[in-house]
Amino acid sequence: MIKLRLKRYGKKREASYRIVAIDSLSRREGRPLEELGFYNPRTDETRLDVPAIVRRLQQGAQPTRTVRNILQKANVFEQLKSRSNAESNSSEPEPQPVS
Repeated sequence: MIKLRLKRYGKKREASYRIVAIDSLSRREGRPLEELGFYNPRTDETRLDVPAIVRRLQQGAQPTRTVRNILQKANVFEQLKSRSNAESNSSEPEPQPVS
């Protein structure tokens, strides 16, 4: 299973985190499948690659509790819902009557 989780980096007591897509059995500092964003808890700064995050969530990736809170603050789940509604409406063409 693929997880969206935080990957720690930075100096001691000055930690920053990258939001990554990684296999759930990999270690925290393991090689990620994809880097999706950045989170600095000291300044509460976040930078997210929203289209890539939405794509991973649609593929079935599960965010950890902390990443889920970060994504909720950034309203990513709203975009996920609107994008899935738009795709469901456009993917099923209306049947045409046969004359």
